[in-house]
Amino acid sequence: MTGAPADHHDYVVVGGGTAGCVLAARLTEDPRTSVLLIEAGGDERRPDVESPEQWPALLGSDADWGFETVRQPGTGRTCLAARGRVLGGSGSINNMVHLRGHAADFDGWAEDGAHGWEHARVLPYFRRSEDVPDGDPRYRGRGGPLHPRPSGTSDPVGLRFAEGARRAGHEQVADLNGAAMLGVGFPDALIVRDRRESTASAYLRPAMDRPNLTVRQHAAVRRLRIDGGRCTGVEYHRDGTRQLATAASEVVLCAGAVGSPHLLLLSGVGPADELSALGIEPAVHAPEVGHNLQDHPLLAGIRYRAERPLPPEYLRPAATLLARSDPDSAAPDLHVTAAGMDFHYEWQEPFPNSITFAVGLMRTRSRGTVRLGSADPDRPPVIDPRYLSDPADVAVLAAGIGLVEEIVATGVFDEWGGRSESTALLRLGRDGLERAVRDATGSYFHLAGTCRMGSDTGAVVDPQLRVAGVHGLRVADASVMPTLVSCNPNAATVMIAEKAADLLRGRETGGDDDIDT
Repeated sequence: MTGAPADHHDYVVVGGGTAGCVLAARLTEDPRTSVLLIEAGGDERRPDVESPEQWPALLGSDADWGFETVRQPGTGRTCLAARGRVLGGSGSINNMVHLRGHAADFDGWAEDGAHGWEHARVLPYFRRSEDVPDGDPRYRGRGGPLHPRPSGTSDPVGLRFAEGARRAGHEQVADLNGAAMLGVGFPDALIVRDRRESTASAYLRPAMDRPNLTVRQHAAVRRLRIDGGRCTGVEYHRDGTRQLATAASEVVLCAGAVGSPHLLLLSGVGPADELSALGIEPAVHAPEVGHNLQDHPLLAGIRYRAERPLPPEYLRPAATLLARSDPDSAAPDLHVTAAGMDFHYEWQEPFPNSITFAVGLMRTRSRGTVRLGSADPDRPPVIDPRYLSDPADVAVLAAGIGLVEEIVATGVFDEWGGRSESTALLRLGRDGLERAVRDATGSYFHLAGTCRMGSDTGAVVDPQLRVAGVHGLRVADASVMPTLVSCNPNAATVMIAEKAADLLRGRETGGDDDIDT
């Protein structure tokens, strides 16, 4: 490898994913501020990324890092840990669902030490990010870059599912990003003119011609430069050369729940004993880096086996039930959808002409880790979500199967004939049902939490997103979430980046009147 001269910017943003695209665009609104955005992947403007119906084929493709978990004792197998490797990141390969999270999610962050992140303080940033002209202005924004709109309102299977949920006693919610996030409704999706919308297309592309923004694609960051307790820049490889970029102000990690802790660990920020054992000189002893990993387990392969032909497959976000297994809980812990397709894991038996119920656990108690397997930056990290290691998670997923059965029992699918596998599962008894849950569990690909935000001495970042023990370094992505939001986390990641931009600019004070929309 040959070296190249260093280049200098005010900010270096590592990762052109959901958060990085937002941050680069917002920071360069000030023409006096220069920003370098470094992305390991390539261009998102390609047919398979832009087509809403092709998202399943993106998992495991060249737009995905191709990570896998270690074998999970709770399920007996490894699991794909999909992470986007393209501009827009995981927002360029996901199912385009745009749900924010329950107010209790963010209030819980603040109560646990992430001061300033309660719902009232983050709501303005959600509003700033979007343009929803007909939404309730108390909750929805006007004139923002993203254009979320309800999806699934014409899907016959989803319409029947929503009707069944209503018959089973669940409230119909007109806007799941409005005042309430409990009940059944049609979720917002980021689809504009039949194309996927991501933060790459909505934030970054309009900013690309700014002379103070440099975007480097196919550039793999290897390490952070930490000198005398300060992060001064990053080392990265591109076009066969080793390159250095320095930051006069700050480096911001936006590499996600896997990439951000991976880079911190490679750079000597993490558990000192583990780093030393791998031959990495510790720069800062930070024992929680890579810990607190959370994901939403997804129960799939639970199908209604129809006897008569179903409508054509609908691969966009459809009717969704957000429910509580515990009536005393404020936020939902179950996310249930129905799709007119046979969605099953590779180890499960296919059954064409079926409706699949997907049951997601939104408030998991299990916690895992992202660790180094080697000091070599080219070696993938060791991802261990420890799915279903807490027995309470199994019980909640079993309750989700019960919700499915209640909806099926209303008769909304009877015109297609057949039977639901939920009926047979609930007859297995406690032990049999637990085995069935473990067999049907995979990932919702919602990894978060590995650079936990808080005010205690163990927190990886403080409420201003500054890395403890390192000046000039912040993290702004889903890894800072103390606990996962109780829905798909993409919208909350956008919010984190919006707030991070104001924190970096010294503009964030938290009141609605203080935040430009």
